[in-house]
Amino acid sequence: MTTYKDSGVDIEGGNAASRIAYEHAKKTFSSRSGKIGEPVSDDGGFAGLLDMGDFYLVQNDDGTGSKMELAVAMQKFDTIGADLVAMVADDAICTGAEVISLSNTLDVAGIDQQMIDALLGGLSTTCQDQKIVMPGGEIAEVPGAVNSPVWNATSVGVVAKDRVIDTSAISEGDVIIALQSGVARSNGFSLIRKILSDAHGTDWHANEWKDGISWGEIMLTPSVIYHGALLSLLGRHGEDRAVNIKGLAHITGGGIAENLKRTLKKSGCGANLSDLFEPHDAIKDLIALGNIETEEAYRTWNMGNGMLMIVSESDKDASLAALKSAGVEAKVAGKVTADSEVVVATFDGK
Repeated sequence: MTTYKDSGVDIEGGNAASRIAYEHAKKTFSSRSGKIGEPVSDDGGFAGLLDMGDFYLVQNDDGTGSKMELAVAMQKFDTIGADLVAMVADDAICTGAEVISLSNTLDVAGIDQQMIDALLGGLSTTCQDQKIVMPGGEIAEVPGAVNSPVWNATSVGVVAKDRVIDTSAISEGDVIIALQSGVARSNGFSLIRKILSDAHGTDWHANEWKDGISWGEIMLTPSVIYHGALLSLLGRHGEDRAVNIKGLAHITGGGIAENLKRTLKKSGCGANLSDLFEPHDAIKDLIALGNIETEEAYRTWNMGNGMLMIVSESDKDASLAALKSAGVEAKVAGKVTADSEVVVATFDGK
């Protein structure tokens, strides 16, 4: 049985490190007390809120992770900008915020102008589609510090104070809607690369997955971005809200149950997820190839479910219709329960 830890990633250790980092971050909060930009403390939240009077600025950071290693191996850089936007914008939207800007930092061992043109061109196209501006960034040439490009971003969003998603209002019987993912976002790629390199060697990306499509091509499929589609329900800054979304959970590192718990914590509720989307066929094949236990798969990848949305039963049909109109596949995946346990009916491989 291959595990994420076998690939060099320690989820528990990473979670502990994140808690340590946030404790240090909170020590800075009092320095803005009573001033513009006073922070809102939210352990386990998807993004940080800064009080700007009538609204909050929402800021968060993330990166493409080792999915960039695959882009380098494939020498294909024009799509991974979508992964970068997805990682930050789809965290920020969990607060109810519209992302308005995204800056990025690219650390490289040496300047490759063609690569940079493709990376930033793809990022620019994606940002235009999401109505996000790129006010600046940094390209750092750091030979010796990195051997392969490292690409990270910071997004800044805005949300009126009375429009912040209030997860404390989640209650028993609310509907949980799953938004379908593609193949793999930027999480769990160290395990993907280990499984495929163990099976096919260092040039695994060139090996055929099926129907003439290589493993590299299918795994480099860009992330679905939910930010714009969800804003069609939430309304952009200053627009009316079409649906009262009670909670959003971006399914990234840690998997479905752990990320949903972050959204449910203020309500004290749990969930029964009885009808999630199945994972993409390539992920199913990857699980079989690596002999991955189901529990490990569900806490490493999103298994076909990139975002979970919680609404009242009365808002279910309108939510599904709006998401379909915005081009996102979605379905009812379960219900909120009174107890705090999150129960996930997992794909059984059949």
